[in-house]
Amino acid sequence: MSALKVAIAGCSGRMGRVLLNCVEQADDLALHAALDHATSPHLGKDASEFGGTRGVIVTADAAAALQGADVLIDFTRPEGTLHHLEICQQHGVNIVIGTTGFSAQEKAVLGAAAQRIGVVFAPNMSVGVNLVFKLLETASRVLSHGYDIEIIEAHHRHKVDAPSGTALGLGEVIARTLGRDLEQCAVYGREGVTGERDPSTIGFATVRGGDIVGDHTVLYAGIGERIEITHKASSRATFALGALRAARFLQANPAGMYDMQDVLNLK
Repeated sequence: MSALKVAIAGCSGRMGRVLLNCVEQADDLALHAALDHATSPHLGKDASEFGGTRGVIVTADAAAALQGADVLIDFTRPEGTLHHLEICQQHGVNIVIGTTGFSAQEKAVLGAAAQRIGVVFAPNMSVGVNLVFKLLETASRVLSHGYDIEIIEAHHRHKVDAPSGTALGLGEVIARTLGRDLEQCAVYGREGVTGERDPSTIGFATVRGGDIVGDHTVLYAGIGERIEITHKASSRATFALGALRAARFLQANPAGMYDMQDVLNLK
């Protein structure tokens, strides 16, 4: 069987470099293209400078670079991902999206694209985090009454969105399990005289600092006990390896919208 031809967006960034390295180490994958934004100082450089395959040149010309690719892995920004998504549709290239911060309208664009190509879209590609999503369904059903729910997340100082896409994903799983609308019951931070806590709310607390890769805790606080479900990432490799599993999954499945629960057969 020939190697799966993988393109990486944002190849010179923190996540991009880890993805390049993981593709390089995989026997069944081959780096097809290394993409970066149009103003990147790294355009024209060899991908091997960032941990990728020697001979693959960093480019901003996605239309040319994606020709012949099997899948694009994109952990960039919404505007860049949407641009790449359009080109993927034109060339019949599947896409794995780890980008966060999409609006509801932009998510609808992803869904429309999935009618033509395979799309795996997940706020977090980590296998462990996606197992946590599944655990939260059980925990939320059992602890649906008498327990206050808070989500605490911490990331590095460079992260631009808050709460994290993963934290929001955790909240969405909990709200859906409890029959609530997260947009109506979420509380993002507290300050001043807030009054007593509304038991129907789901609280979010955000920490930004240093080089924290990603910590997430869901706290169920009852009377006389607390239950905490925590995931801590110590390396971006966990997200990259999950994304590669998603890429392989798309190669074996028809066009459609998938998430990591599909990839890991947790549904």
